[in-house]
Amino acid sequence: MTDAQFLSGRLLLAMPGMFDPNFDHAVIAMCLHDENGALGIGVGHIRPDMGFHDLLKDVGIDPGMSPDCPVHHGGPVETSRGFVLHSSDWGGEGTIEVVPFGGLSGSLDVLRAIAEGRGPERWLIALGYAGWGPGQLDAEMREHGWYAAEGYPAILYENPAEQRWMSAWKAEGIDPAHLVGQTGSA
Repeated sequence: MTDAQFLSGRLLLAMPGMFDPNFDHAVIAMCLHDENGALGIGVGHIRPDMGFHDLLKDVGIDPGMSPDCPVHHGGPVETSRGFVLHSSDWGGEGTIEVVPFGGLSGSLDVLRAIAEGRGPERWLIALGYAGWGPGQLDAEMREHGWYAAEGYPAILYENPAEQRWMSAWKAEGIDPAHLVGQTGSA
């Protein structure tokens, strides 16, 4: 893949008129993207049926003094698998560095650390992920579907999920009301 645009550390924003209604107004924090495929965590929608304390109780961890916050709908793949996207001040076994966001952890260790008050300073949790096979995301980027915004940690950690899509567009200097929901070909 010589002309590939690897998107790790970027925010993928669903374009208006996205071909897949599962990704309407989606914001995907891209964690891995290389010639083998891509993996991102959805951070634009929360799961209305579950909070962080519910999730901790489901896996047998006492929530302790941890804040009860929303759990994000990370994507349509493996929706029962949990991921924590967090600042770089915490790194346990299996943590993947994701510049500029920090790291991505999928172990119970990070959940225990958060519940015990010794986890990362900033974090969010998601169930599921968005995944693409080799070349699949590259093809979608050439079609009308995604916009690759800069990876803004402040948008990720300081904005509620429902504001991230609009906040990321604004940070890019784009008013999404001016974008069209379809493309043509000549």
